[in-house]
Amino acid sequence: MSAPPWSRELMRKSDLITPMAIRAAATLRLSDYMAAGAVTAAALARAASVDPGALRRLLGHLVNAGVYRTTSDGGYELTELGTLLRGDVPGSGRDWLALDGPISRGDLAFFRLLDAVRTGKSVYSLVYGSEFWEDLEADPALAQSFARRMAASMEWVVPALVSEGDWEGVRHVVDVGGGSGTLLAAVVGSRPGMRGTLVDLERPAAAAERDFAAAGLGERCTAVVGSFFDPLPAGADVYLLANVLLNWPDERAVAILRRCAEAVAPGGRVMVLEGLLDVQTDQTDLDLRMLVYLDGRMRTAEELRGLGAESGLALRRVAELGPVRSLAEFTPA
Repeated sequence: MSAPPWSRELMRKSDLITPMAIRAAATLRLSDYMAAGAVTAAALARAASVDPGALRRLLGHLVNAGVYRTTSDGGYELTELGTLLRGDVPGSGRDWLALDGPISRGDLAFFRLLDAVRTGKSVYSLVYGSEFWEDLEADPALAQSFARRMAASMEWVVPALVSEGDWEGVRHVVDVGGGSGTLLAAVVGSRPGMRGTLVDLERPAAAAERDFAAAGLGERCTAVVGSFFDPLPAGADVYLLANVLLNWPDERAVAILRRCAEAVAPGGRVMVLEGLLDVQTDQTDLDLRMLVYLDGRMRTAEELRGLGAESGLALRRVAELGPVRSLAEFTPA
């Protein structure tokens, strides 16, 4: 008798075993050890300091999942998929998936998704005892890892932001909650004479200052310690919010936009760079992450327009920058 349809389709979509097996492989750096020459279960177990028998069973499932394959002499080798779990290859997914990193740590809170749906509130603190941002601030290594992941996620959108954003006549850009400063450095570096100011908490601001200096932009880019809920450096032509508003519920997002509206120079603009559910329609997984992690949410362009109106800003245009980001530009109403 063949398996019933639900076990073929629904189980394939709801399987927890394979995702956790892949994340375990990423955490244990198995692909890195294979690339370095550890190709037997015993050698890999020694390198990763794990139980050989249990690892052999994990490897068996990862072979079935197409991450690794067996060799004629009983060892293991990387498939194309497994190669993407190496830390030294372009586009590596290892640090995104490693269970000791901030993204997978957050994803483990999805085991409380039902509670989030019942209450409409984030459940991260139910799992870890503190809110997401507090958790990062308490662990410098975790915070640094998160900053690297966010910077990496923005690298591909930089050319689109530079080309699609209207930077003509812009002399000063304030990157609000800019983290590593990757975007600000790219924008300022593309326009001779432009200056940039990054506003963020103490640790990311200090890191951004170092990165600006390393990029040769120390004279044109500065970092200021501050919060986007407090008054911002005033008088800039553009205030950039990249992946900021989706982290917050509506009332907090309005408060952030109001600070930008208060600070922007006459004739200036507020740019919001993040995914929009009516443009990047397949980003529903990120929307659920915002619910589970942060009490935040992704929004449609019209919902963003409404937040802007409450903040004294008028939405002038929305430009699609690829599969996961849009650029919404506001002017003072």
